[in-house]
Parts: sequence; C-alpha cells; structure tokens
Amino acid sequence: MTVLLREAQASDIPAITAIYAVEVTDYVNTYEYEVPDEAEMRRRMDDIKGRGFPYIVAELDGKVVGYAYANTYRTRIAYQWTVENSVYVDYGCQGRGVGSALMQGLIDACVARGYRQMVAVIGEPSNTASIKLHERFGFHLVGVFKGLGRKHGRWLDTVQMQRALGQGADQPPAEEVK
Repeated sequence: MTVLLREAQASDIPAITAIYAVEVTDYVNTYEYEVPDEAEMRRRMDDIKGRGFPYIVAELDGKVVGYAYANTYRTRIAYQWTVENSVYVDYGCQGRGVGSALMQGLIDACVARGYRQMVAVIGEPSNTASIKLHERFGFHLVGVFKGLGRKHGRWLDTVQMQRALGQGADQPPAEEVK
C-alpha cells in the first residue's frame, strides 16, 4: 500500500478532528483537555496555512489516516527560521509508514520554504513511537522538561528534539530581516 501525501483541505477537517480527538481524550501527546470541534480545527488549519506554513494529510486507500503541519516555534522575530512540527497518525494505521511519509513530506516542505531548524515538542518520554520517528529523521534530544504539564491526574515531562533543515545554522539566510 502506498501512502499518498497532499495539501490538507477543508474537506479533511472531519478526519483530522477524529484523529486528534483520540490524542486528546485517550493519551497525553497533546496537552489539551477538551477535544476541539471541527470549527476550531478548521480555524487552526486556516491560520497555519494562511501564514504560509505547510499542512499536509496522508491517505491510504482514499482515506485520511494522518496529518502533519509546521507552525511558529516562537513569535519573536529572531525565531523566524525555526518551525515546530506536529505529526498525528490514526492509531489503526500506525506502523505502516504513514508517520514516516508525513515527516519526510513536512521536512521537504519546510526546506523548500527556507526554514533552517525544526523543533519537536513531544509529550512524555514514554511516547517512544514519536521519539523513534524523530530520531530516524535526524532529530536529536535537546532535553526533557520535568513536570511541565499536567493531564489525566499526573505530571507530564516534555521531550524537546531538534534537527537542522537545509544549511541549518552553517550559513546565514539569503534574505534576513534585521
């Protein structure tokens, strides 16, 4: 089976919302307590895409089974070359190459846009699937924040990982806002 990647569209919102809902209710990979409704997920997608960041979906047999996007790491101008990634895969489709396809597609899209660093903020060191996915794509552990969040009645550690994109920090960008 081949994973098809494409730009996310408004018609993908129900599938995206369903995939994300499981993360919110059953796991701690996202620190949200309440599942956002489709209108909120659409607002988020429109905001991300409207600011020029990539937002992609993965399909298997015509069904959306995962999505990924890059977004602002921090809002201060000096961070303009750094993005934070998010990759979500339907639990029934994990281990089938969907996460890898999404990660590669997202990295390629960010390199094409001139970004130089990608940061992953991973909820919990026990999320080994996400950590291993990031390691396969050249991310390295930067650190772990202890007890940074709280969900499902327990304190959560947050893993921080990073990788260079394109020329990374070896060369200045061609166009730099000062």
